[in-house]
Amino acid sequence: MRGGTRTRKDRPAGLLGQLRRPPGGRDARIMLLAQFLDRSGTGVWAAASVLYFTFVVGLDARQVGVLLGAAGVAGIAGSPLAGHLAGRFPVRRLLIAAHLLRLGTLGALLVVTRYEVLLAVVALTSLGDRAAKTLEMLFATRVAGDRRATYQALARSSANAGYALGAGAAAIGLAIGSREAYQALILANALSFLAAALLVRRTREPREPGRVAARTGEPARLPPAAANPWRDRGYLRFVLLDIPMNLDDSILSVGLPLWLITRTDAPHALVPAFLVINTVLVVVLQLRVSAKVGQPRQAAGAVAGYGATLSACCVLLALSTGAGAWTASVALLAAAVLATAAELMRSVSSWELAVSLAPARSRAAYLGVAGMSQSVQKSAGPLLLTGAVMSAGPAGWIALGAAVAALSVVQRRASLRRLGAMEAAAPVNVS
Repeated sequence: MRGGTRTRKDRPAGLLGQLRRPPGGRDARIMLLAQFLDRSGTGVWAAASVLYFTFVVGLDARQVGVLLGAAGVAGIAGSPLAGHLAGRFPVRRLLIAAHLLRLGTLGALLVVTRYEVLLAVVALTSLGDRAAKTLEMLFATRVAGDRRATYQALARSSANAGYALGAGAAAIGLAIGSREAYQALILANALSFLAAALLVRRTREPREPGRVAARTGEPARLPPAAANPWRDRGYLRFVLLDIPMNLDDSILSVGLPLWLITRTDAPHALVPAFLVINTVLVVVLQLRVSAKVGQPRQAAGAVAGYGATLSACCVLLALSTGAGAWTASVALLAAAVLATAAELMRSVSSWELAVSLAPARSRAAYLGVAGMSQSVQKSAGPLLLTGAVMSAGPAGWIALGAAVAALSVVQRRASLRRLGAMEAAAPVNVS
């Protein structure tokens, strides 16, 4: 460009244009398609799993709860396990293995009826799910480089579109309601893993940071010894504080629907609107939000914005109680918008900080540990909301909002402090 003038060609492309030419080129484009198919199948299973275990397998509510709890615990182990293995084996092969593991476990559900075996099958599926997400994250940091925030936005937009497509397809099977219809939904999810594995096989293994190819006749230069994330108190503090920075997920999926049904006069038919609002806003706005949070310090600032936004969401939930049906409906829909806005900020800031705060030579292991925050929240978040927050009534939501806002400030300061220390310790190139 000359004179600082931006031409139409220089301007950022829209969502479809970015999907055609994503950061990372061909390999990134194939991986995004694989993630879309993966999440489409996951959307099918997420919409049908509880009903399948209840009406087809014949489990009671307690058994279903234990089953999902076991899945959550196994998922917590999936992220650090994937990060540990990614430091020793090719990411591409590990991701294919994770997809094939889930293909096998979902296929087993078609024939397994014993509860003890179901526990193991569902736990292995969840472990594979979390491992796959961590490996996808690591793949993205390597192929997208400094444009990883844009890649993350594209991945989330395509994933949400996949979830919506899968949920819509599941609605057809659920309307039929027969055992065969449920089995067809399981098979569709399993086949999505097979398709994802085949697509990942077409990608090339991304280059690991810190590895330098040796010239002919020279010994290879090895990277410095890797750091251990489990002994890095600063990074563990970030991961611990990142758990409450993921509570928007439980608020959207558990808090909003249950609060509407049990504590407000809003019509129950409003519940599906929460998912519609979330899906549409993420698909439409994620790319724009990521463009504003592309640097580590911007990501740290977005953490504080997350706390303020989620706090406002909690206030609206508290105010929806005791109001009329119309007022409660408006408050709950606005709360869904705010929770989604918080999710948009969190998805970029958490991703960027998890990468930026980790040493480049040990990024695989560090990102594996960082991935635990989402898994822990998925297990503990619903229990926190139903067992403490909602039991305390409107005051519980106010207290939760204030706590998240305060912790977000702590997270922002700690992240900025670590970023400053890392910048000060970085070698300076003198020409």
